Amino acid sequence: MEKKGTLIVISGFSGAGKGTVVKDLVKRYGYSLSVSATTREPRPGEIDGVHYHFKTEADFLNLIDYNGFIEYTQYVEHYYGTPRAFVEKEMQAGRDVILEIEVNGALNIKEQYPETILIFITPPSVEELKERLIGRQSESLDVITKRLSRAKDEAKDMDNYEFIVLNENDKVEKCADTIHSIVMAKKCKLEENEEFVAKIKNEMDDLKL
Repeated sequence: MEKKGTLIVISGFSGAGKGTVVKDLVKRYGYSLSVSATTREPRPGEIDGVHYHFKTEADFLNLIDYNGFIEYTQYVEHYYGTPRAFVEKEMQAGRDVILEIEVNGALNIKEQYPETILIFITPPSVEELKERLIGRQSESLDVITKRLSRAKDEAKDMDNYEFIVLNENDKVEKCADTIHSIVMAKKCKLEENEEFVAKIKNEMDDLKL
């Protein structure tokens, strides 16, 4: 019987480079990436089922009623959620699944799936985080200030994550390699392999020398 896949939750400050790191993990290591559902309208260039599963509010609320989300939240008048069916199907098939979600959702998932690996990505310093946000040149100073304010709140929950991984400038692959190493090491821990260890022990007991 194929072993169940691992659930990996990746969080981090806005500007930490989570999305780029996750794309590299999917591309080079073959992780499955859960696509969130939302009730907001698609932005130019966004594709349904690739960037988000775009749903009406009625459909989203119906899925909530049927326990269709592992976690969900409402942000700026729109709902966002992690579909349960995809995640559990992939894990049952033995595939490792990455969720790129906010801190509150991450802690909620850890309660439901205790074996989830919680990883927080951060730049080496707050100053570098500010430089990255400003360097995007895609948001107003007011929006950047709001993102930094939110980061202050998110930093309070960093202690709840098992692993903190630095994403340094121009070292995306290094960050992704570190995360992959964490997942592989976690899979090798004794508590993750108790059935296999028991099987080997029984076979050794029956071995005729």
